[in-house]
Amino acid sequence: MGTTVATQMAVLFSIVIVGYVLNKKGLINQEFNRQLSSFVINVSCPCLIISSVMTDTLPDSSLILPLIGLSFATYAFLIINSFILPRYMPIKREDEGFFSFMITFGNVGFIGYPVVASIFGNDAVFYASILNFPNTLLVFAIGTLFITGNYKQLRFDPKVLYCPGLIASYVSIIIVCFNLHTPAPVSKTFTLLGDMTVPSALLIIGSAMAKIPAKKMLGSKGVYMMAFLRLLLIPLIVLYLCKLIGINPLISSINAIIIAMPVASFGTLFCIRYGRGEEVMAQGTFITTLLSVLTIPIVASFI
Repeated sequence: MGTTVATQMAVLFSIVIVGYVLNKKGLINQEFNRQLSSFVINVSCPCLIISSVMTDTLPDSSLILPLIGLSFATYAFLIINSFILPRYMPIKREDEGFFSFMITFGNVGFIGYPVVASIFGNDAVFYASILNFPNTLLVFAIGTLFITGNYKQLRFDPKVLYCPGLIASYVSIIIVCFNLHTPAPVSKTFTLLGDMTVPSALLIIGSAMAKIPAKKMLGSKGVYMMAFLRLLLIPLIVLYLCKLIGINPLISSINAIIIAMPVASFGTLFCIRYGRGEEVMAQGTFITTLLSVLTIPIVASFI
C-alpha cells in the first residue's frame, strides 16, 4: 500500500514540476494561470463530479443521507478548529484566513479518490464521493471567504448555491437517487472533460510555485504546524471519535483517509483568482503534498 501511495504522489509531483518548468521557460504565465483556473473551477471540475456517478454500477441510495450526515459533522468539526487553531499559530494575523482554508479543505477530488481506491478498492470511491459532498459545497461557500479575508464576517450568499461545482453535486445526487444511467456518448464527454481537472490544477500549482523564491518554498513554522494538524492529528482524532460512537469501521476509515489529504488545490486557484495569498498557499500545498507520501500510510496503519 505504501508503495502504491508513493507512486501516485510521484506522478502528481511530476505534473507540478512540468508546470514549474513551463513557467520558468516562459511558455505559460500569470494570465494563463488565471484563465485555466477559471476553466477548472467552472467547467472541468464540475464535469469530474458528475462523471464520478456516470458508471454502470451505482451506490446504494439509502446510504446517501447517513454518509452526508457523517461528512457534515466532520466538516463542522474541521471548520470550528479552523477558526480557533490559527489564532495560536506563529503566523501573521492577515494570514489566518489562508491557514483556516488549509486546515479545513483537503485535496480529495484530485488526490483523495485515487488514494482511497488504492487502499480500499475501487468500490470505496463511491462512498468517498458521497463523503466528499460537503467539501464541494463548503469550499465554494466558505473557502472563498477564507481566501478573500472576510471569514470573520461570514455572510451566506445564496448565489453560491448555484455555482457550477454545486450544480454538479446536485446533478450527481439526482443520478444516484433515481438510479439514472446516462448514454455512453454523454458519460464519455463528461469523463474526458473531467479528466482535464487533475493535470490542469497541478500545472497551475507548479506555475504558481515558479514565481516564489526557492528558499520561501521551504515554508515557516506555521506551515509545518498546519501540516501536522491537517495530515496527522485531526484525521486521527476524527477516526477515534467515529469509532467511539460506533460508526461503521469501513466508512469511518474512508472518512479519515479523505480528511488526511494535503491542502486542496482549490486554495491556489482561489488565491490566483482573488490576487492574494498565493505564496503562503503554494507553500502549504507543496509541503503537505510532499509530506503526505509519509503521513497517509501512517494514518492508514491506524485503520
